[in-house]
Amino acid sequence: MLRVGIDITSTIYHRGVSRYTTNLVRGLLTSPKVRVSLYGSALRQRQQLLQIAERLKKEAGNAKAETSIQAYPPSMFNFLWNKMHFPKIRSVLPNIDLFHSWDWMQPPDHDLPLVSTIHDLAILKYPETAHPKVLQMHRQSWDILRQRKATIIAVSRATKNDIIEHLDIPDERVHVIHEALPLEVKMVNDRLSEEQFEQIKMQLQLTRPFILFVGNREPRKNLKNLIEAWQPLQKNLDLIIAGESGWDDTENKKYQNLSDHLRFLGRVDDKQLSVLYAEAKLFAYPSLYEGFGLPILEAFHHGTPVVTSNVSSMPEVAGNAAELVDPLSVESIRAGIEKILAENTNQERQRLQKMIIRLQMFNWQDVITQTISVYQQALANKQ
Repeated sequence: MLRVGIDITSTIYHRGVSRYTTNLVRGLLTSPKVRVSLYGSALRQRQQLLQIAERLKKEAGNAKAETSIQAYPPSMFNFLWNKMHFPKIRSVLPNIDLFHSWDWMQPPDHDLPLVSTIHDLAILKYPETAHPKVLQMHRQSWDILRQRKATIIAVSRATKNDIIEHLDIPDERVHVIHEALPLEVKMVNDRLSEEQFEQIKMQLQLTRPFILFVGNREPRKNLKNLIEAWQPLQKNLDLIIAGESGWDDTENKKYQNLSDHLRFLGRVDDKQLSVLYAEAKLFAYPSLYEGFGLPILEAFHHGTPVVTSNVSSMPEVAGNAAELVDPLSVESIRAGIEKILAENTNQERQRLQKMIIRLQMFNWQDVITQTISVYQQALANKQ
């Protein structure tokens, strides 16, 4: 049986990579083909990381899975691993055959076969969105992956192409394994009672039809073009933007006071997000760059039609189930929105069928099977 160590540190950060790691580990812990050991490091959030590890083991019915959670903050861990080459993974997990890292930090065990998942290169392509020290740490991590001839998992073909072009990692070492809808999205939706649903609708004041956007507000999300495309439609439609403030111009008063029908909700919780997806007339996602584009699948899950970009990874995820538009053209975005809004009942039914089929193409069982296959290849290449 293949013995795999996997870094679960990312699970405490409440981002897309956190849900990927959570769902991947949950699946691996139930697989009879691998024996999984959980590894992580945090100082202030160490107890939370331990609780996550125990919860995942309990959910998988694998309470005896080996766990090692170190008490180092990320900055110190980066120094210890990359400068002092300590502590080695095998000093606490001596029996593992390989290690699955995330692309933030890499272990110092040069003799240990290494697999790492890279979700996107947004921080490299849009360096103005990141703190210089964060970008430096990522660059250091990518250099180690290249030097160690690590096996890379890319979550889309678009991300694989970026890795080959920008990180100079050979094609044969980069394997595409698409993500899938996180189990947590389904669980929230299933557990939301009709009474809770209506309460959240009232709380969010969802009294008019609306277009929904979900994501942090930063330039690559292309919100300015979306807002401009929506403006002629505002008499009949609100535009609701859910997500934390970032680095784009929509923070300024020009946009905040543009219209009563343009609403910035900020960060919303999972239940609120579920209601927003379900109630939206359509989901607009004209991003310039995404490593995968998970919100597209989230919208499909709620039966909400999608307008998204014809660039980067979005066509890979959306396929023929969404309306693909040129994100650089305001007219193209508006035309995509208007086409969906004008669909008759039969066209709506056909689009929903396409969304259901598309959603089924991405599932965690395939992710687990393909990931284990990559592990086997990585181990064979090292021997």
